[in-house]
Parts: sequence; C-alpha cells; structure tokens
Amino acid sequence: MDKKEKKSLLEPRTYTVEQIAAMLNIGRTTAYQLVKQEEFRIVRIGNAIRVSKKSFDEWLESLEL
Repeated sequence: MDKKEKKSLLEPRTYTVEQIAAMLNIGRTTAYQLVKQEEFRIVRIGNAIRVSKKSFDEWLESLEL
C-alpha cells in the first residue's frame, strides 16, 4: 500500500455535529436541528451522531450562497 492509499484510508469520512456547527458558524443546538431535519445523511453509533461528509458537502454546495 502506497502513501496515497494509506492517507485515503485515514481521512475521516464523517463530521461530528460540533464540526458542522463550527464550519457553518452556528451554535450546537442549531446544528442538531439541521441533523433532525434530515438535511444530510447521518449515522448513529451508540449516542454519537456522525454526518456523512459527502452528503454534507453536497448539501452545502447546493445552497445558493
């Protein structure tokens, strides 16, 4: 396995809700509301919520900013 393949395996494929809040410059509560509205795909691991990086990035790109 070369460096590029190793790097792609180590790159996170999800965001935490806190990371989304920071990227959008919004509060945690508002970020959780977006998750609840099912604006993007999520995965629950126990109590933890992880947001699909791909679906979040596509959602963000689709916004008319």
